[in-house]
Amino acid sequence: MTIRRKRLTSFLLALILGLVLTRVMFEVITDEIAIFGFHDIINLDNPNDLPPKRPASDGDYTKQDLEKFIESLVLDNYWFLSSQELYDYFLNVNKKKIPKEHQGQKKVMLTVDDGYQSAHNNLIALAESIEAKYKQKIKFVWFLNPPFFGVAGVELDHASCEDFREGLSKGFYDLQSHGALHKDLTTLQVKDLQKELLSSQEILRECTQDLDQNQTVASHIAYPFGETNDQVKKYASKYYLSGYLYNNSTLKLGWWSKDNYQIPRVSIHSRITVQRLLRLAAGGWL
Repeated sequence: MTIRRKRLTSFLLALILGLVLTRVMFEVITDEIAIFGFHDIINLDNPNDLPPKRPASDGDYTKQDLEKFIESLVLDNYWFLSSQELYDYFLNVNKKKIPKEHQGQKKVMLTVDDGYQSAHNNLIALAESIEAKYKQKIKFVWFLNPPFFGVAGVELDHASCEDFREGLSKGFYDLQSHGALHKDLTTLQVKDLQKELLSSQEILRECTQDLDQNQTVASHIAYPFGETNDQVKKYASKYYLSGYLYNNSTLKLGWWSKDNYQIPRVSIHSRITVQRLLRLAAGGWL
């Protein structure tokens, strides 16, 4: 090997090592929050949640594994954030002071899309069980399509307004928007886009108006299919304080996290183990 090639090899190795060390240092010093996105929660002990009663889906996650995950988070003293807490304490330009009881806590957010009946049945039971066992309330952030409340689906039924009012009144649910009819917002003309954004908010707030004293319901949106663009963000910002993606990244806090309408979420499917969820919650690499 010539001297020139040796120098080039040494330079490349040093560059790679530098990049690796930079990434490691960035991960160590950066405060990050894993925001998990679930769709349906199934109970392995309930035949109605399993084939042949209903088709299996890659988006299913079992109540049994979710319970193990949540119990580990509770025992490790995690703060289960609502969407408004994330905004008030970490995203807003004029951030509120973190309450004393939450200072120094690790943080996580558990979100659920679409509003399926089986997910509601299993999550409300799980939240009540955790509260009875550990004397701690956990929070599920629901991103909902309100026109589908109580509507039977082709494969899965949707929970009703009364179901979500129950979870909200018990302090387990944070109810936010997923658009009205679950349309790809990037494909809509401005008039239809505004209707999709606004009608979802109006219906959800009408459903919960007497339970929402702080007026936080339907203040945030998760884009259907995780799809957004400049036009969607422009109009979403007229009605909502923040917007959530599906891009399998964690939220890294700091001066570089400036776009409140590009909040990352990790999409959860049936093949993800409890151990991997715990690694992601603790800041492990995706």
